Amino acid sequence: MKLSRFTAFSSSLLLGAVLALTGAGAAQAASTAAVDYVALGDSYSSGVGSGSYDSASGDCKRSTKAYPVLWKNAHAPSSFAFTACSGARTGDVTANQLGPLNTGTDLVSVTIGGNDAGFADVMTTCVLQSESTCVDRVNQAKGYVDSTLPGKLDSVYNAIRAKAPNARVVVLGYPRFYQLSGSCVAGLSENERRAINGAADYLNAATAKRAADHGFTFASVVPAFTGHEICASGTAWLHSVNWLNIGESYHPTAAGQSGGYLPTFNGAA
Repeated sequence: MKLSRFTAFSSSLLLGAVLALTGAGAAQAASTAAVDYVALGDSYSSGVGSGSYDSASGDCKRSTKAYPVLWKNAHAPSSFAFTACSGARTGDVTANQLGPLNTGTDLVSVTIGGNDAGFADVMTTCVLQSESTCVDRVNQAKGYVDSTLPGKLDSVYNAIRAKAPNARVVVLGYPRFYQLSGSCVAGLSENERRAINGAADYLNAATAKRAADHGFTFASVVPAFTGHEICASGTAWLHSVNWLNIGESYHPTAAGQSGGYLPTFNGAA
């Protein structure tokens, strides 16, 4: 009889625990489902390089394999707006992408700043010209990050907060492009690769500072991409220069979006 009572008591505790956990899981799922999510930014958010572009997005090249869409598919938020656009600069975000934001917006993601700092021109210069010219162009971009970019980021972040005062805003950074002393036997010199990586770190640090000052969460993708850079011995999650599709050069592949950006965003969101 004592064993029977103990067994019944234990069973009731177990049942209660299961119900409690089930309830917590349901509440968590309901909380996720209630999220109104807006994805802003440049080509690293629109998914350039990952293929499977939505034809309706035109030159913005929004991909079904971009991390915002992957997050939406996994979490089924109550609403989802995807306005990120290839080539976007800070002014493009404020002028063209903020329409879906409102007081009900719960979650915002954004990558921005690389085009303002001259990302495309830096890479073109480094691929086509001398090492010294490449390093000089990188330093010029870093000077812009010091002098001008913070004010432009402030304008974007202020506009986001004004339109979505209750949202959690996650600002994602950019990966380092190269694994140094890696497997590449041609292309840029090691000094050029080091300078480009340093510029990515420089841009990320400036962006993280501005994000923190606005109460936003900065999420670095550098750890996730480590071991998957260009010249890495493993699978690269970044396109190198692609002369047949130059616009995809130095952008994340589909694996970079799903294996690099998505888990980083998940951890921050």
